[in-house]
Amino acid sequence: MQEFEELKDCLRNGERKKIVTIIEKLVADNISPITILNDALIPGMTRVGEMMKCGEMYLPEVLHSAGAMNAAMDILKPLLLKDNVKPVGRIVMGTVKGDMHDIGKNLVGVMLKGAGMEVIDIGVQASPEKFVEAIKTHNPAVVGISAMLTTTMLGMNTAIEAISAAGLRSSVKIIIGGAPVTQRFADEIGADAYARDAVRAAEKVKEMLAAA
Repeated sequence: MQEFEELKDCLRNGERKKIVTIIEKLVADNISPITILNDALIPGMTRVGEMMKCGEMYLPEVLHSAGAMNAAMDILKPLLLKDNVKPVGRIVMGTVKGDMHDIGKNLVGVMLKGAGMEVIDIGVQASPEKFVEAIKTHNPAVVGISAMLTTTMLGMNTAIEAISAAGLRSSVKIIIGGAPVTQRFADEIGADAYARDAVRAAEKVKEMLAAA
């Protein structure tokens, strides 16, 4: 369908207004929201991720694509809920206490939404208790913990310890990421996975959900 190809191009080019116009027309023409998501938006965001991964797109461009994806999902999400369409998985994610950085976390969230997942974003400055509360409330399969500063990295360990102390560690997989984070650090604090960027984070979360 021509409109689906146009939606993919809108995502690649970060065209928010145009993507909204096309989706509204498709919905008015009784094209199901799950078809729009599966046949246009998910492939479109997959293409954006692949282009970022191989250096054909850079962070500012990808952020524009993320904005277009969010605009699309603002229209489709209530329609998907109305049709009782289940997400492929649920993830809780947040940036640790003491850290106000959210660009990387937000980008991961958009990539995951673009893969058909439900994302519960608990924001920045998230305390260990907030992660625990979110797990109890939303029952996610995966928890994503972000830190962008070396001074806040240890907050990841504190969050994981709090999750374990609450008796919830066996019920969730934990993935961590952020500029100063390494695989070695992830191993040291007992995280299940580490991703160095948003594209790889989305890929690893999909792998963890498939293995669950």
